[in-house]
Amino acid sequence: MSMGLKERFLKVYADVPLSLRSEIIVVLDGEPVSWNAAFLEVSSDSKNSEKILKKLEEMAII
Repeated sequence: MSMGLKERFLKVYADVPLSLRSEIIVVLDGEPVSWNAAFLEVSSDSKNSEKILKKLEEMAII
C-alpha cells in the first residue's frame, strides 16, 4: 500500500533535525513556510495543507 502525501510528509518531518525545522521549505501565496509551520498546517488538515503537500511533492521533498 502506498503512503498518502500527509503520511509521507510526517515521515520526512520526523527525520529533519530539530535545528533545521525553522528553515523555510516552501513559499505559499508569497509567504514563506517553515518545516514547523508546515507541520502545524498538515497536522490540523488546514485549507493550506493540501497546497503545501502538493508543492513539496512537486519539489520531490516528499
